[in-house]
Amino acid sequence: MSDPDVRKVPLPTLDVRKSALTPGLSAGLLDALDARLAVTDAALDADEAGRARLAARDPEPVHVCYVPADRVTPTTATDWGNEATAAWERFADDPDLPGVLGLTPAALREALPRVATVLADRPVADLRADLEDGYGHRSDAEEDAAATAAGTAVAAMLDGPRAPGRAGPRVKSVERATRRRGLRSWALFVDAFLAADGDPAHLRVTLPKVSAPEQVAAFVEACAAVEARHGIGPVPVELQIETARGAQRVTELIAAAGARCAGLHYGTYDYSAALGIAPDQQRADHPAAEHAKHLMQVAGAAAGVPVCDGSSAVLPVGERDAVLAAWCIQARIVRRALELGIGQGWDMHPAMIPARLAVVIAFHRSGLEPVVHRLAAYRAGTSDGVLDEPATERALVGFLRRGLACGAIDDGEIGVLPEL
Repeated sequence: MSDPDVRKVPLPTLDVRKSALTPGLSAGLLDALDARLAVTDAALDADEAGRARLAARDPEPVHVCYVPADRVTPTTATDWGNEATAAWERFADDPDLPGVLGLTPAALREALPRVATVLADRPVADLRADLEDGYGHRSDAEEDAAATAAGTAVAAMLDGPRAPGRAGPRVKSVERATRRRGLRSWALFVDAFLAADGDPAHLRVTLPKVSAPEQVAAFVEACAAVEARHGIGPVPVELQIETARGAQRVTELIAAAGARCAGLHYGTYDYSAALGIAPDQQRADHPAAEHAKHLMQVAGAAAGVPVCDGSSAVLPVGERDAVLAAWCIQARIVRRALELGIGQGWDMHPAMIPARLAVVIAFHRSGLEPVVHRLAAYRAGTSDGVLDEPATERALVGFLRRGLACGAIDDGEIGVLPEL
């Protein structure tokens, strides 16, 4: 374990302009090079600022739970928690469960009480009332009613027991066919949410099927109009990348959303279908999916915007073998996302939550001791077989912060949380 008194070793700074001139390079030449590279320097400064924002922000919750808007009630978080707990308790002692989740029996035993704690406290960390594919196309009157009811229910849920940390809708896209319908539902949701005394600080919205920065700019303008009507600040927007065009233009999409861009969500099945991938190969860990997510991570890292993975379409329902088979698929996807540096994903059914929690918690438990040891050694200026550097320090600290946030690590296990 780390020494609580270990502190960050400050990096030396050097201003070569105050030192003697470099032999053979005149002051005029050096000034000319500075001028030529000024734009590049500014871009790199912006990238560094984005990385710093991403490292400094609170870790994202481990999942976003998607519920069709017409099924959202004030007790949805509690109901999902109860159903998730029942599914977990049903199979927690199953001798095949460690292998199903890809964990050793010891790792699973260590994770079990922590999974139970999270399920009892906040089983749904983040929730989207889905007015898009999970809801489908209904009559205008029916969707008006669903958007209004969901806004009221989400406001009550956020003020109730086992409340999510945040919630909001996923609206329909701003493509021509659904643009006005999606914007109307968003406005109705906000009206109902605020009328029910919902706290806008916990509100966010997901915009799907984003392909062009002009679409993002249009949605932002509509959001600003809705916000101005109510006198509230900018609502964070998550951009769902699920088209080939969108994957090619992620940097532009983020720029169009500006400071309110809060996340990049990968749409597994729309994206896979757009690329012609066979239905039985459409999965979050397909090479094509990972390529798209790498593009999202590269753009997101530069702008300080986190990436969220998609979901498995195989639900853990039915008899024992069906549930364990679905958990096996989900565990593989979640573990792979963690290996890629993506700590958040979608859950589409309550029984998906405990399997995700077990994998995420075990992942952070297994890395705790070596990460703490490496961080302490680096900050003490020593080396024990691993040559770390400032960028690695940021990754080590980020790992510990995410472990604390998801319930895998306790404060006392790392002494004082290192400052960034």
